[in-house]
Amino acid sequence: MDILVVVIFYAPDGGPSAPLFTMLCEEMARLGHNVTVIAAVPHYPTGQVRPEFRHGWLQQSNENGVHVVRVRIPSMDRSRLGRRLLQFLAYQIGATWAGLRKRYDVILVANPALITATPMAVLAALRRKPAVFSVHDVYPEVGVELGVFRHRIVAWAVAALERFCLQQARYVRILSISFKPALLAMGVPEQKLVLIYDWIDTDFIRPLPRRNTFSAENGLDDSFVVLYAGNIGLSQGLEHVLQAAHTLADHSHIRFVLVGDGAGRESLVTMAEAMRLNNVQFIPFQPRERVPEVLATADISLVSLQPQVSGRSLPSKTFSYLASGRPIIAMVDEGSDVWNLITQAGAGLCIPPAEPGKLVEAILTLEASPDLRQQMADAGRSYAEQHHSHRQAAQRFASLLERAAERR
Repeated sequence: MDILVVVIFYAPDGGPSAPLFTMLCEEMARLGHNVTVIAAVPHYPTGQVRPEFRHGWLQQSNENGVHVVRVRIPSMDRSRLGRRLLQFLAYQIGATWAGLRKRYDVILVANPALITATPMAVLAALRRKPAVFSVHDVYPEVGVELGVFRHRIVAWAVAALERFCLQQARYVRILSISFKPALLAMGVPEQKLVLIYDWIDTDFIRPLPRRNTFSAENGLDDSFVVLYAGNIGLSQGLEHVLQAAHTLADHSHIRFVLVGDGAGRESLVTMAEAMRLNNVQFIPFQPRERVPEVLATADISLVSLQPQVSGRSLPSKTFSYLASGRPIIAMVDEGSDVWNLITQAGAGLCIPPAEPGKLVEAILTLEASPDLRQQMADAGRSYAEQHHSHRQAAQRFASLLERAAERR
């Protein structure tokens, strides 16, 4: 089967979905399918295109059995929505043009439609090719709640684009069962919705020694590390983590380490400086090859989301934490997919979001209980291996794409 994948982030880019789609495409190629992916040139998280990719409009290569087309986009500051929209527009035009020159039986398109609506319209609808639309966040609700879409007309336009892509798709892949009510309310028939959880390369992300090169380089060998690794954006609520750090300032051996970048990083750094938090350390986004030792540096791994956000979000970092063999504290809404996943796996403690006092209690509980931490770590690793490997995900996606192609 000839599969076309349209997703803006692909390795070596640093976007949160980049490693997921790289693993997926390469594994589907190993299953015998011809896979072409159309992505943007690497530019995440800063919005600046890497120097080695600043040539030509469409850059093509064959990588681990996958034909990769990268669309050149302008370098811009991603912290501003208007400039991000210009990058999205450049990607949509380039991806559509590149796709018109490809042969394929079925197309897999990732939301939001702000980034992929034009390729969906031309490469799926106009060319009459079956499509699977992969939903990673429910738009426009997530943008409205985070204050990104402040004007009603903007939210209306985003909703219209999203509905168009949902209507054109043969199937809609969701990564969380909590997405279902919102999508049903948008008019998506229930029979079109297919649940496929996110996945992780359990061969690459694995338990490693707590003291390692990354730990030593950053002076963390002798600390008790509470680690957050990933996008530092508006939906994570990491200001509550800083408040917990302030409460634990007298516990000098406990160190809060935030690894990553994003639209919210600058304000967090300013907040930490204003609070004079000597127990908080910000470390820039790390190359993918260093991720296993970054995660291994944690004594506790942290998932944090703003209230109401976790009801429609299951961050991919959760699966990385499970695979790394470290206990997790999740500050999320009770009954959310993150809460249920960690509880079912027995991999950590779940507490309400935006409650720093509860976070302090959870940290001190695990810090005083090394046996409990190891029990949770082992349970999380086992659960990731059994339920969330990239091989299982590729087989599920390939089966779904085959079903979509058969329905033509």
